[in-house]
Amino acid sequence: MLKSLVRWFLGKLYRIEVSGLENLQKVTGNVVIVANHTSFLDAVLLYAFFPDKLTFAVNTDIARQWYLRVLQLFFDLLPMDPGNALAIKHLIKCVKQGNKVVIFPEGRITVTGTLMKIYPGPGMVAERTGAMVLPVHIEGAQFTPFSRMKGKVRLRWFPKIKLTVLPPRKITTAAHAEGRERRRDAGKMLADIMTEMIFQCSTTAKPILDVLLDARNIYGGQHIIVEDVARKPISYNQLLTKIVVLSNLLKIVTQRGEHVGILLPNSVANVATFFALQRYGRIPAMLNFSIGAKGIVSACHTAAISHVISSRRFVEKAKLENTLTELSAKVNIIYLEDYGRSISLVDKIMGLFISRFDVLVRRPYNNVEADAAAVVLFTSGSEGTPKGVVLSHRNLLANRAQLGARVDFNASDIVLNALPMFHSFGLTAATILPLLSGMRTFLYPSPLHYRIIPEIAYSINATLLFGTNTFLSGYARFAHDYDFTSLRYVFAGAEKLKKEIRLSWESRFGVRVFEGYGATETSPVLAANTPMENHPGTVGQLLPGVKHKLLPVPGLTQGQRLLVKGPNVMLGYYLYDNPAQLVPPVDQQLGEGWYDTGDIVQMDEQGLISIVGRAKRFAKIAGEMVSLTAVESLAQQVWSEAQHAAVSLPDEQKGEAVVLLTSQVDAARAELLAAAKKNGIAELLVPRKIISVKQIPVLGTGKTDYVGVQALLDQAMGL
Repeated sequence: MLKSLVRWFLGKLYRIEVSGLENLQKVTGNVVIVANHTSFLDAVLLYAFFPDKLTFAVNTDIARQWYLRVLQLFFDLLPMDPGNALAIKHLIKCVKQGNKVVIFPEGRITVTGTLMKIYPGPGMVAERTGAMVLPVHIEGAQFTPFSRMKGKVRLRWFPKIKLTVLPPRKITTAAHAEGRERRRDAGKMLADIMTEMIFQCSTTAKPILDVLLDARNIYGGQHIIVEDVARKPISYNQLLTKIVVLSNLLKIVTQRGEHVGILLPNSVANVATFFALQRYGRIPAMLNFSIGAKGIVSACHTAAISHVISSRRFVEKAKLENTLTELSAKVNIIYLEDYGRSISLVDKIMGLFISRFDVLVRRPYNNVEADAAAVVLFTSGSEGTPKGVVLSHRNLLANRAQLGARVDFNASDIVLNALPMFHSFGLTAATILPLLSGMRTFLYPSPLHYRIIPEIAYSINATLLFGTNTFLSGYARFAHDYDFTSLRYVFAGAEKLKKEIRLSWESRFGVRVFEGYGATETSPVLAANTPMENHPGTVGQLLPGVKHKLLPVPGLTQGQRLLVKGPNVMLGYYLYDNPAQLVPPVDQQLGEGWYDTGDIVQMDEQGLISIVGRAKRFAKIAGEMVSLTAVESLAQQVWSEAQHAAVSLPDEQKGEAVVLLTSQVDAARAELLAAAKKNGIAELLVPRKIISVKQIPVLGTGKTDYVGVQALLDQAMGL
């Protein structure tokens, strides 16, 4: 009777939605119920909406609080003393007696809105009792005054709350594991179950503009969300007004379903244009302005782009006049300044009015599905002709959710993003993720301004920074030791993070740099080190929801080729020879949806990934497969301040020979031979020839430009 009354009362107040209770019926035998801990309401919610009697394991100190003494009148509490070795045994006994025990593995109410540290104890209890683990996701209670999120999100008395019960899981450890190893493995499996739960319950089945509207409702229309070098902070309401006004103009000159190029730097205008095109069903195609006219024209042909949106001021500052002149012969250029002058007061008032009502903003794209194309990005072209990569709304939102399940991002964070939005890492991780998560984002137009970016980080009190090894190295060279004092985390991707760069940031700035790994085709992040699971020297574990296969590579004794499948894997490619015709990812052995990364990796028992090299970047010397990446790593050990690029050339005697281009002056092969001998490295990794150059070509994304490297080599050898 009391439970029914509490259920009715809470249901009326919070419009509670419960799903997945049928999964409770699937459990036979012992069960441990685990849930994320969002607020002081959590235990009452589970008590009221679970049909069975529950026993709640709580910390002894917390159990002494007056409110829990009151709650103990209605359901069973099992006080647990973390300092008492017998406490776990008591809990194990309770589970074996058939009690449905509820544990909050975080051990405390979240102060970030996301998962916090997962304690291994509950995992060990489930493993030792053979109990099924029943994950329960609580969503919405973190927005009530009963949470610990004051000052981080907009709290309200009666937000909608969802309870989702996921299918039961079993925790098993290796038969040989004992003691600490067994406890660690059980805890690791529980942490994986919790992160997978967070991901599976995240919103990915909506158009991306819908989720931006949801963010406005969660964090408030006046919440400042983005600014750029103009230093005019923009709120959600102001951003949505810009989106509505601009979308009403762009719909006149473009067609529904059309690919529209965006040639803009990191700016509020770029963000507004991206979402404005989404509103009327246009597909933004993010053009890389650093690759020259030929590359941009090629990209426009590949994606069948007939309109490109740019800015006269940007073109002038970036000295792109010749590029735009050549481009204008192929496509129609839309300059934002020209359209801005045509915006009337009536347009602004109508935009302001429409932007305040979700239903009016949504009306033009109500029939857009989550699996429809949301953006076209282009591969870096570091090893050949760039391809168009088509990503759906679900792809982008899935990758955002995958990252959010592993990293404690929250709305009090301030993101400094200098990675261009034509870069998949710069678009998804450093722009879309913070915009949709209430994190204030500062957009800077170029990652190459090594002196300026540290100053900006200091002036805006940035807490999160995204970069590549090349860019982080540049910032460290020119930064004052105090410039990055406010940073919580730095995330590095796109290229291998060098050990000396990571250690330099830790020692000088006191900031951990977390290396990740991905590809444009995977939206982009596939794996990452995180604050809770950081393993330097690896790129971390695959994100939740990503399936993988490792296939052997003939001739290689170490490493296998990585193929992946998941909700973040692209819809497909656009190719130059067949413009705007989608080519979905398919593997001949595994079937549809599987993407071959082309990377050779090693994966250990914990699922940690180490990158051996690109499949295309191996040379076959006298029958042996030699990684060109490993050659570059050897050179980096010897000449740490220089840049290096290894390429292979045909060789009559041994099939292929390795040539190293380096910015090291007077580089001598003897030094590499000595280093290889000292470190037990095979002599095959020592390049046959070394050529010193002034600078190694680098793309706008920070990656080595191997097409440019090959051109340098041809020039040096007179080819």
